Amino acid sequence: MLMASRVLVIVATGDREKALAGLMYAKNASKYGWVEDVKLILFGPSERLAAEDEEVGGRVRELSHLHPYACKAVSDRYETSERLRELGVEVEYVGSIVSRFIKEGYTPLVW
Repeated sequence: MLMASRVLVIVATGDREKALAGLMYAKNASKYGWVEDVKLILFGPSERLAAEDEEVGGRVRELSHLHPYACKAVSDRYETSERLRELGVEVEYVGSIVSRFIKEGYTPLVW
């Protein structure tokens, strides 16, 4: 069976429990070497959640070694760009970044 060796974890949900589940997967996949590489992108409602919810924001900060991204268009609209940067998130326009990771062979997993 062929398994994905690199995953792109996209946390897009505004649901706290789903977001925490996605972040937990990203943490454990990286920590335990379940896959060769893990990339993390926050997109949409999860950006506001990370900026406003202490536990979610803390989990994102713990994953700063993964160099997570958040969508600048969304975070500017939510007025959360600065807070996300404080959490160690790179705030960029992510459409081309997502596409690049997929072209590089990353398998997207979306929460």
